[in-house]
Amino acid sequence: MGLELTGAQALVRVLLGEAVRHVYGIVGGKLSPLLHAISEHPELRFIGTRHEGAGPMMAAANFAGTGQLAVAIAEMGPGGLNMVSGLGVAFNNNLPLLAITTNQHRAAAYPHSGMFMDLDTVAASRPVVKWNAVVHDARRIPEIARRAIREALSGRPGPVHLDIPQDVLGQVCRFPIDEFDLAPQRYRPIGRVRPDARAVRDAAKLLAQARRPLIVAGGGVVASEAAEQVRELAHRLDCPVIPTQMALGVVPSDSAHFIGHGGLIAGAPVKEAFAEADVILGVGCRWSSWMWDEQGPFARRSHQTIAINIDPSALGHPAVHQVAMQADAGAALDDLLAATAEDWQSCVDSGWRLRLKASRERYEEGIAASAAAPAPASQHAMHPAALAREIARALPRDALAVYDGGHTTFWSNDLIPVHAVRTRFHEPGMSHLGFGLPYALALKAVRPGQPVVLITGDGSFGFTLNELDTARRYGLAVLTIVHNNEAWGIIRAGQKNALGFELGTSLEGTDYAAIARGFGSHGERVDAPEQVGPAIGRALASGLPAVLDCRTHFVPHPAMPMFASMNRYGFAAPDASLPKPHH
Repeated sequence: MGLELTGAQALVRVLLGEAVRHVYGIVGGKLSPLLHAISEHPELRFIGTRHEGAGPMMAAANFAGTGQLAVAIAEMGPGGLNMVSGLGVAFNNNLPLLAITTNQHRAAAYPHSGMFMDLDTVAASRPVVKWNAVVHDARRIPEIARRAIREALSGRPGPVHLDIPQDVLGQVCRFPIDEFDLAPQRYRPIGRVRPDARAVRDAAKLLAQARRPLIVAGGGVVASEAAEQVRELAHRLDCPVIPTQMALGVVPSDSAHFIGHGGLIAGAPVKEAFAEADVILGVGCRWSSWMWDEQGPFARRSHQTIAINIDPSALGHPAVHQVAMQADAGAALDDLLAATAEDWQSCVDSGWRLRLKASRERYEEGIAASAAAPAPASQHAMHPAALAREIARALPRDALAVYDGGHTTFWSNDLIPVHAVRTRFHEPGMSHLGFGLPYALALKAVRPGQPVVLITGDGSFGFTLNELDTARRYGLAVLTIVHNNEAWGIIRAGQKNALGFELGTSLEGTDYAAIARGFGSHGERVDAPEQVGPAIGRALASGLPAVLDCRTHFVPHPAMPMFASMNRYGFAAPDASLPKPHH
């Protein structure tokens, strides 16, 4: 007795047991056994992209938007090589997915014998995955697939990769009748990792003594669904909260505790908060360079820092701590809240949060003044802040927004309101230009009832605009709004300011609205702020994928000096305040 299945059918059975519902990628001849197995299960939706790099970007967005694992597939050789760029997006942002590639049949692979499309895809992808393996025998597919998923979802999450030669996908094996009845909790941990009790007591003691506490909330808070705990602790401490770019919405932008999000791109109030804080609670964040200056992390050695992270390698580097908890963010916050019950007395300076909130309000007034300033008479284009302001006014409250591009995202980060987690999406880890359209398409696939808007620069849009074809074919009515200043704007400014030259920065003459119409989508050009709202309304009402080509002129964002300061890390002179070594 038993089940006779191909290796591909066995793999799909494991995926269904994990409630996987979406597969992204490009079809290929050597993938036929897997594609056939997917086609046998209507609950699995396959979305065919136009480039293999888009598949992992979409699978990463699938998890970022829903917390559900998804799969990306690619053909052997160049297919797997193309996939690597998208895997980098997932890896650097700690977003789990399962990548599947195929390869030559076993007689000609590992080591490869010189056939066309030869590639050691496992070696090629190893730097940008948590774990990967070649599957040499279909009988091991259930075991190895479960291990891959365990690796993807356990500890610090991330992408994993299986390379399965074509004949292994098609290999017929007999499996035990109950092999695919095994529930996920039988082969991977499901519960939350709680912190050490002594560390909780030490952290509570530090917070009780804090005069100017600051909470920094990272992507681990979102993954743990712990936003409410962060808000409750901020209320008890009467302190500000800074969400990282992976945690937008942990506190809404209209919250009394909100002083900016995304790190240094939120401008001076964030730097002020770190400069004045005495105790910092970092929850589920890695202290990336989005919160650095030329001296390194804003969390200095002079701070009393409490660090909470599921990943032990993120504790103590690059920011040191006074108290560390290797724990799930939600579990650690639950224990901290229990240790700081309602009758708990704090020493917080009553004006601390209010001073920073006032600083944030002054910063917002400056941004608003930029948005209201008239464009230069010589330019028939909008100020980028004016465009961002009009987008904010016109977006439905339940819209999901993806921010792509370099400098362009700074304006969106300032002016687009956020009310909840998993509604606004950056890509800070790899900062891969062009991730935005695949990301937005996946969000539309998994949350079809909500408007999905990509706000991007013209340079970044060019990387993946071919996926407009994917949008049309699968009815994914994503609205793309292009900040089109017809240049690699920030690169041009850097070339001119630093060395007085310009080379390769022009992107003039492209009509993105016409390109959209060529793909069967809705397309319009927008030249003035008063045109933005009506154009967004028409685009959303069209029921089609849509592109608004919005003409802007380049204006440096107010946070650019802070960004430049971060880029000087390692080149700046040592902090004179540090003690000098004795010889």
